[in-house]
Amino acid sequence: MKRIVLAGAIAVAVSFGTPSFAQGPHHFQPGFNLFSKQQDVQLGEESASQVRKQMTVISDPVLTAYVNRVGKRLVASQEATESGFPFSFEVVADPSINAFALPGGHMFINTGLLRAVDSEAQLAGVMGHEMSHVILRHGTNQASKANLIQLPVALAAQMSGKNSMMGQLAQIGIGLGANSVLLKFSRNAESQADLMGSHLMSEAGYDPMEMAHFFNKLGSPGKGMAGNVAQFMSDHPNPDNRERAIEQEARVLPQQKYGYESGEFKRMKEVVARIHEPAPKPPQPPAPQSSQQ
Repeated sequence: MKRIVLAGAIAVAVSFGTPSFAQGPHHFQPGFNLFSKQQDVQLGEESASQVRKQMTVISDPVLTAYVNRVGKRLVASQEATESGFPFSFEVVADPSINAFALPGGHMFINTGLLRAVDSEAQLAGVMGHEMSHVILRHGTNQASKANLIQLPVALAAQMSGKNSMMGQLAQIGIGLGANSVLLKFSRNAESQADLMGSHLMSEAGYDPMEMAHFFNKLGSPGKGMAGNVAQFMSDHPNPDNRERAIEQEARVLPQQKYGYESGEFKRMKEVVARIHEPAPKPPQPPAPQSSQQ
């Protein structure tokens, strides 16, 4: 069923801090950042190459075309277009319910996420949320705040051609590990990504509330997904009152007719059901440490 949301006419600009509800849609700007936007893109390119070596990229034409169709519809929104970032979308064979976007716009979508969503709008919600982290430059913002002293030297050395971006950042402890500041965001950043993601969804014709419904599904017990959800919940700390915040934002977005569907959701589900992900690697025991007398 198509849903129409009425909106207020005035967009209210807010600071990069915790959002407060106002008369119109929130407007966010990227925060403090020592990286240039071009360095975001370069960092993302190098990181994406590393991801492709570590994960199995699915080259199935149906899945590739599908996620790109949904992604390009979201990219056509005003906030994504104005960011200037060259977004791209790839599917990786991983049963965990997750997706992540690197600085600059490379997004990787797990087969586990494609299995878990109940509608195209829910997939668009997760993708719009991840795109918002890129647009707001959350990864490099966090890296900048955490490395105020060392980072300027590292970036200057990289610009002089002494090392790759990833190599230079690795020397000061910034990488793509499980707790990397480039991919693990605060609750405040997650709240901002929810609200901006709702904007991208709305412009693309997807009901923003489907994002909230999917996040609630992941957090509900008894859905039989606990093992595959752990990664997502670890990477995406759940903001307080997430559903209420998205609902309030949806009420003040410009009037839209929701219910867009590409018509390929069922086919995508049939294809992803036949994908067999590689078995997860067993955890490696810690290396023995030598003791010095």
